[in-house]
Amino acid sequence: MLRINVVTIFPEFFAGPLSISIPAKAAGTGGVAYNVIDLRAFTYDRHRTVDDSPFGGGPGMVMKPGPFFEAVESAQAKAPIVLLSPRGRRFSHADAVRFAAGTELTLLCGHYKDIDERVATHLATEELSLGDFVLSGGEPAALAIIDATVRLLPGAMGDIESARTDSFYDRGISAPSYTRPAEYRGFSVPDVLVGGNHAKVAAWRDDVSLQRTREAEARDREAWTAREADIAAREAVIAEAERGQAAKAAKKAREKAAKARVRERAARKSASDATESE
Repeated sequence: MLRINVVTIFPEFFAGPLSISIPAKAAGTGGVAYNVIDLRAFTYDRHRTVDDSPFGGGPGMVMKPGPFFEAVESAQAKAPIVLLSPRGRRFSHADAVRFAAGTELTLLCGHYKDIDERVATHLATEELSLGDFVLSGGEPAALAIIDATVRLLPGAMGDIESARTDSFYDRGISAPSYTRPAEYRGFSVPDVLVGGNHAKVAAWRDDVSLQRTREAEARDREAWTAREADIAAREAVIAEAERGQAAKAAKKAREKAAKARVRERAARKSASDATESE
């Protein structure tokens, strides 16, 4: 059985979604047990405060490390302990397969501006993101990961073959699906799907799947090319800033050395004047 711990300041967020559909069925068959942990239970002031202002100043509030560490320790959680963060590696189907094959998964849901970095570096074993965007908190991301994972557990789905023919399940993008009626508002189902020839249907699905996968990969390559260009532009800005800082540091060092030489000359002159006066 897979135990999923979820650390959050909004435990009620999970009450509905985990009690319906596939997540509920997976729990009902004994494939998974959910342990939703209220982060505020590990605070010790009357306001149950989980955040504070950042060291060094700046906008927003930062979630404290203590409650996260104590919450995870209370669950005696083992790896993987996943911090949900836009800085993390993008979650994939391979991650869902890995989690479903395990016995424990802990998801840490952040909120506010950020989480103390010590949670990321000394508590979490990995950071995952749903993509290049920012959510108001880690809760929606946690639900997405839970759903993607538990649907792969034995007994969670009535037709496991349905999962095996999904996109990304040992394959690329899946072929499109159609159902009755065969024609709707002038839009018809491809003839091959209603012809009754299963070999032709399988070949058609493989062909369309391959075509869609190639199109998706082309979009990904284009997106990565643009991303790499953006990264290169940011690196150029950083390099320029570093050169400016180095120039300032060198100038400051020269000015300091010049002042030291002036003081040294003044000291020598003072010593010489004192000697002559004797």
